[in-house]
Amino acid sequence: MILMFPLMAFAQKTKKVCGEYIYYAPSTQSLEDAKYTALERAKLQALADEFGTVITQSNSTVMTMENGKTDSRFFSLSGSEVKGEWIENVGEPEYEITFEQNMLVIKCAVCGRAREIQNSTVDFTAKILRNGTEEKFVSSEFHDGDNMYLYFQSPVDGYVAAYLIDESPTAFCLLPYQADSDGQQFVKHGEPYVFFAPEKAKEEMNLVDQYTLTCSGAAENDQIYVIFSPLPFTKAVDNAGGNLLPRQLTYREFTEWLANCRKKDNRMGVKVIHITVRP
Repeated sequence: MILMFPLMAFAQKTKKVCGEYIYYAPSTQSLEDAKYTALERAKLQALADEFGTVITQSNSTVMTMENGKTDSRFFSLSGSEVKGEWIENVGEPEYEITFEQNMLVIKCAVCGRAREIQNSTVDFTAKILRNGTEEKFVSSEFHDGDNMYLYFQSPVDGYVAAYLIDESPTAFCLLPYQADSDGQQFVKHGEPYVFFAPEKAKEEMNLVDQYTLTCSGAAENDQIYVIFSPLPFTKAVDNAGGNLLPRQLTYREFTEWLANCRKKDNRMGVKVIHITVRP
Protein backbone atom coordinates (compact mmCIF):
# COMPACT_ATOMS: atom_id res chain seq x y z
CA MET A 1 0.00 0.00 0.00
CA ILE A 2 2.90 2.36 0.75
CA LEU A 3 4.28 1.81 -2.76
CA MET A 4 0.96 2.03 -4.52
CA PHE A 5 -0.29 5.28 -3.03
CA PRO A 6 2.16 7.67 -4.77
CA LEU A 7 1.40 6.05 -8.12
CA MET A 8 -2.33 6.41 -7.61
CA ALA A 9 -1.97 10.03 -6.50
CA PHE A 10 0.10 10.93 -9.55
CA ALA A 11 -2.27 9.16 -11.94
CA GLN A 12 -5.03 11.53 -10.84
CA LYS A 13 -3.04 14.45 -12.26
CA THR A 14 -3.36 13.22 -15.84
CA LYS A 15 -6.55 13.33 -17.87
CA LYS A 16 -7.74 11.84 -21.11
CA VAL A 17 -8.42 14.64 -23.57
CA CYS A 18 -9.65 14.63 -27.15
CA GLY A 19 -9.62 17.28 -29.84
CA GLU A 20 -10.06 17.76 -33.55
CA TYR A 21 -8.90 20.31 -36.07
CA ILE A 22 -9.64 21.07 -39.72
CA TYR A 23 -6.53 22.18 -41.56
CA TYR A 24 -6.52 23.86 -44.97
CA ALA A 25 -3.12 23.10 -46.44
CA PRO A 26 -1.32 25.45 -48.86
CA SER A 27 -0.55 24.05 -52.32
CA THR A 28 3.18 23.97 -51.54
CA GLN A 29 2.78 21.59 -48.58
CA SER A 30 3.06 17.82 -48.93
CA LEU A 31 0.36 15.48 -47.67
CA GLU A 32 2.57 14.13 -44.85
CA ASP A 33 3.49 17.62 -43.68
CA ALA A 34 -0.15 18.67 -43.77
CA LYS A 35 -1.22 15.62 -41.75
CA TYR A 36 1.47 16.38 -39.18
CA THR A 37 0.34 20.01 -38.89
CA ALA A 38 -3.28 18.95 -38.50
CA LEU A 39 -2.31 16.46 -35.78
CA GLU A 40 -0.30 18.99 -33.79
CA ARG A 41 -3.10 21.55 -33.95
CA ALA A 42 -5.67 18.95 -32.89
CA LYS A 43 -3.52 18.23 -29.84
CA LEU A 44 -3.30 21.93 -29.02
CA GLN A 45 -7.07 22.26 -29.41
CA ALA A 46 -7.61 19.39 -26.98
CA LEU A 47 -5.25 20.97 -24.43
CA ALA A 48 -6.84 24.41 -24.82
CA ASP A 49 -10.35 23.01 -24.36
CA GLU A 50 -9.35 21.21 -21.17
CA PHE A 51 -6.84 23.54 -19.50
CA GLY A 52 -7.33 26.96 -21.13
CA THR A 53 -4.78 29.30 -22.73
CA VAL A 54 -2.51 32.23 -21.97
CA ILE A 55 -2.33 35.07 -24.52
CA THR A 56 1.21 35.81 -25.73
CA GLN A 57 2.92 38.17 -28.16
CA SER A 58 6.36 38.03 -29.74
CA ASN A 59 8.23 40.45 -31.98
CA SER A 60 11.10 39.73 -34.36
CA THR A 61 13.11 41.46 -37.06
CA VAL A 62 14.50 39.55 -40.04
CA MET A 63 17.52 41.00 -41.87
CA THR A 64 18.35 39.91 -45.43
CA MET A 65 20.94 41.06 -47.98
CA GLU A 66 20.55 40.66 -51.72
CA ASN A 67 22.58 42.32 -54.51
CA GLY A 68 24.38 44.44 -51.95
CA LYS A 69 21.16 45.85 -50.49
CA THR A 70 19.99 45.21 -46.94
CA ASP A 71 16.29 44.65 -46.29
CA SER A 72 14.66 44.38 -42.87
CA ARG A 73 11.19 43.09 -42.08
CA PHE A 74 9.44 43.42 -38.73
CA PHE A 75 6.97 40.80 -37.54
CA SER A 76 4.63 41.04 -34.56
CA LEU A 77 2.96 37.75 -33.77
CA SER A 78 0.24 37.34 -31.20
CA GLY A 79 -1.18 34.02 -30.16
CA SER A 80 -1.91 31.80 -27.22
CA GLU A 81 -0.06 29.15 -25.25
CA VAL A 82 -1.96 26.25 -23.79
CA LYS A 83 -1.78 25.64 -20.05
CA GLY A 84 -1.46 21.89 -20.45
CA GLU A 85 1.06 19.45 -21.89
CA TRP A 86 0.55 16.36 -24.02
CA ILE A 87 1.95 13.19 -22.43
CA GLU A 88 1.07 10.42 -24.92
CA ASN A 89 -1.45 9.42 -27.57
CA VAL A 90 -4.35 7.12 -26.76
CA GLY A 91 -5.00 5.08 -29.87
CA GLU A 92 -4.17 6.27 -33.37
CA PRO A 93 -5.12 9.68 -34.80
CA GLU A 94 -7.98 9.63 -37.31
CA TYR A 95 -7.83 11.60 -40.55
CA GLU A 96 -10.43 12.66 -43.11
CA ILE A 97 -8.83 13.96 -46.31
CA THR A 98 -10.90 15.91 -48.84
CA PHE A 99 -10.45 18.58 -51.52
CA GLU A 100 -12.39 21.84 -51.54
CA GLN A 101 -11.87 24.30 -54.40
CA ASN A 102 -8.62 22.55 -55.33
CA MET A 103 -7.39 22.88 -51.77
CA LEU A 104 -6.29 19.96 -49.58
CA VAL A 105 -8.42 19.80 -46.43
CA ILE A 106 -7.42 17.51 -43.56
CA LYS A 107 -9.61 16.88 -40.54
CA CYS A 108 -7.74 15.23 -37.68
CA ALA A 109 -9.18 13.81 -34.46
CA VAL A 110 -6.89 12.61 -31.68
CA CYS A 111 -7.12 11.53 -28.04
CA GLY A 112 -4.34 11.37 -25.47
CA ARG A 113 -3.23 11.64 -21.88
CA ALA A 114 -2.39 15.18 -20.73
CA ARG A 115 -1.80 17.15 -17.57
CA GLU A 116 -2.04 20.75 -16.50
CA ILE A 117 1.26 22.61 -16.58
CA GLN A 118 2.48 23.09 -13.04
CA ASN A 119 5.10 25.50 -11.73
CA SER A 120 7.22 22.52 -10.63
CA THR A 121 8.89 22.27 -14.06
CA VAL A 122 12.15 24.21 -14.37
CA ASP A 123 12.30 27.08 -16.86
CA PHE A 124 15.62 26.49 -18.64
CA THR A 125 17.23 28.14 -21.68
CA ALA A 126 17.87 26.13 -24.86
CA LYS A 127 18.90 27.63 -28.21
CA ILE A 128 20.09 26.11 -31.47
CA LEU A 129 23.16 27.81 -32.97
CA ARG A 130 24.30 27.78 -36.59
CA ASN A 131 28.01 27.92 -37.55
CA GLY A 132 29.04 29.63 -34.32
CA THR A 133 29.22 29.00 -30.58
CA GLU A 134 27.93 32.38 -29.33
CA GLU A 135 24.28 33.28 -28.71
CA LYS A 136 24.29 35.72 -31.64
CA PHE A 137 24.37 32.67 -33.94
CA VAL A 138 20.88 31.50 -32.89
CA SER A 139 18.98 30.29 -35.98
CA SER A 140 16.22 27.99 -37.15
CA GLU A 141 17.36 28.08 -40.80
CA PHE A 142 20.20 25.79 -41.87
CA HIS A 143 21.79 24.81 -45.18
CA ASP A 144 23.60 21.69 -46.30
CA GLY A 145 27.02 21.63 -44.63
CA ASP A 146 26.16 23.94 -41.71
CA ASN A 147 27.38 23.04 -38.23
CA MET A 148 24.86 22.88 -35.38
CA TYR A 149 25.43 23.62 -31.69
CA LEU A 150 23.18 23.65 -28.63
CA TYR A 151 23.34 26.49 -26.11
CA PHE A 152 21.94 25.51 -22.71
CA GLN A 153 21.60 27.06 -19.27
CA SER A 154 19.56 26.11 -16.21
CA PRO A 155 18.94 27.84 -12.86
CA VAL A 156 19.38 24.54 -10.99
CA ASP A 157 21.67 21.51 -11.19
CA GLY A 158 20.25 18.68 -13.24
CA TYR A 159 20.42 16.47 -16.30
CA VAL A 160 19.84 17.26 -19.98
CA ALA A 161 19.26 15.24 -23.14
CA ALA A 162 18.68 16.27 -26.76
CA TYR A 163 17.10 14.41 -29.69
CA LEU A 164 16.59 15.31 -33.34
CA ILE A 165 13.38 14.08 -34.99
CA ASP A 166 13.46 14.01 -38.78
CA GLU A 167 10.57 13.67 -41.24
CA SER A 168 10.80 9.87 -41.53
CA PRO A 169 10.17 10.13 -38.49
CA THR A 170 13.24 8.77 -36.67
CA ALA A 171 14.66 9.97 -33.35
CA PHE A 172 18.43 10.57 -33.22
CA CYS A 173 20.12 10.92 -29.83
CA LEU A 174 22.37 13.99 -29.95
CA LEU A 175 23.04 14.24 -26.23
CA PRO A 176 24.33 12.47 -24.09
CA TYR A 177 27.30 11.84 -26.35
CA GLN A 178 27.76 8.41 -27.89
CA ALA A 179 31.00 7.70 -25.99
CA ASP A 180 29.42 8.59 -22.63
CA SER A 181 28.69 5.23 -21.01
CA ASP A 182 26.61 6.80 -18.18
CA GLY A 183 23.77 7.77 -20.51
CA GLN A 184 23.37 10.99 -18.52
CA GLN A 185 24.56 14.55 -19.13
CA PHE A 186 24.93 16.47 -15.87
CA VAL A 187 24.85 20.29 -15.87
CA LYS A 188 25.55 22.79 -13.09
CA HIS A 189 23.20 25.62 -12.26
CA GLY A 190 23.93 29.03 -13.77
CA GLU A 191 26.70 27.82 -16.08
CA PRO A 192 26.28 28.34 -19.84
CA TYR A 193 26.98 25.25 -21.93
CA VAL A 194 27.60 24.96 -25.66
CA PHE A 195 27.26 21.33 -26.68
CA PHE A 196 28.68 19.70 -29.84
CA ALA A 197 31.72 22.05 -29.76
CA PRO A 198 35.01 20.49 -28.52
CA GLU A 199 36.52 23.91 -27.78
CA LYS A 200 33.62 24.66 -25.40
CA ALA A 201 33.55 21.25 -23.74
CA LYS A 202 33.47 21.04 -19.96
CA GLU A 203 34.11 17.30 -20.19
CA GLU A 204 36.89 15.44 -21.98
CA MET A 205 37.13 16.57 -25.59
CA ASN A 206 37.21 13.00 -26.93
CA LEU A 207 33.64 12.52 -25.67
CA VAL A 208 32.20 15.36 -27.74
CA ASP A 209 30.16 14.56 -30.85
CA GLN A 210 30.07 17.19 -33.60
CA TYR A 211 27.12 17.60 -35.99
CA THR A 212 27.01 18.85 -39.56
CA LEU A 213 23.54 18.98 -41.11
CA THR A 214 22.99 17.66 -44.62
CA CYS A 215 20.22 18.07 -47.20
CA SER A 216 20.53 16.94 -50.80
CA GLY A 217 16.91 17.25 -51.96
CA ALA A 218 13.88 19.22 -50.88
CA ALA A 219 14.02 21.25 -47.67
CA GLU A 220 13.66 19.18 -44.51
CA ASN A 221 11.72 20.20 -41.40
CA ASP A 222 13.20 18.73 -38.23
CA GLN A 223 12.54 19.10 -34.52
CA ILE A 224 15.05 19.29 -31.69
CA TYR A 225 13.73 18.01 -28.36
CA VAL A 226 15.67 19.41 -25.38
CA ILE A 227 14.77 17.59 -22.16
CA PHE A 228 15.81 18.70 -18.67
CA SER A 229 15.13 17.56 -15.13
CA PRO A 230 16.70 18.22 -11.71
CA LEU A 231 16.30 14.47 -11.16
CA PRO A 232 18.58 11.88 -12.81
CA PHE A 233 17.28 10.11 -15.91
CA THR A 234 18.98 8.05 -18.60
CA LYS A 235 18.61 8.32 -22.35
CA ALA A 236 16.30 5.99 -24.25
CA VAL A 237 17.51 2.58 -25.41
CA ASP A 238 18.77 3.13 -28.95
CA ASN A 239 20.81 1.51 -31.70
CA ALA A 240 23.98 2.47 -33.53
CA GLY A 241 23.37 4.59 -36.62
CA GLY A 242 25.02 3.93 -39.96
CA ASN A 243 27.01 6.29 -42.20
CA LEU A 244 28.28 8.39 -39.28
CA LEU A 245 24.74 9.05 -38.05
CA PRO A 246 23.99 9.40 -34.31
CA ARG A 247 22.46 6.56 -32.33
CA GLN A 248 18.77 6.24 -33.14
CA LEU A 249 15.40 4.70 -32.31
CA THR A 250 11.96 4.82 -33.85
CA TYR A 251 9.74 7.82 -33.16
CA ARG A 252 7.22 5.57 -31.42
CA GLU A 253 9.93 4.20 -29.10
CA PHE A 254 11.11 7.72 -28.37
CA THR A 255 7.64 9.06 -27.52
CA GLU A 256 6.93 6.05 -25.31
CA TRP A 257 10.21 6.58 -23.44
CA LEU A 258 9.54 10.30 -23.01
CA ALA A 259 5.96 9.71 -21.84
CA ASN A 260 7.15 7.19 -19.23
CA CYS A 261 9.81 9.62 -17.99
CA ARG A 262 7.32 12.47 -17.64
CA LYS A 263 4.79 10.27 -15.86
CA LYS A 264 7.39 9.51 -13.18
CA ASP A 265 8.89 13.00 -12.99
CA ASN A 266 6.61 16.04 -12.93
CA ARG A 267 9.66 18.34 -12.77
CA MET A 268 10.88 17.23 -16.19
CA GLY A 269 10.56 19.95 -18.80
CA VAL A 270 10.69 19.65 -22.60
CA LYS A 271 11.34 22.35 -25.21
CA VAL A 272 10.77 21.58 -28.90
CA ILE A 273 12.74 23.72 -31.36
CA HIS A 274 11.80 23.60 -35.04
CA ILE A 275 14.56 23.90 -37.64
CA THR A 276 14.58 23.82 -41.45
CA VAL A 277 17.49 22.41 -43.47
CA ARG A 278 17.78 23.47 -47.11
CA PRO A 279 20.09 22.28 -49.91
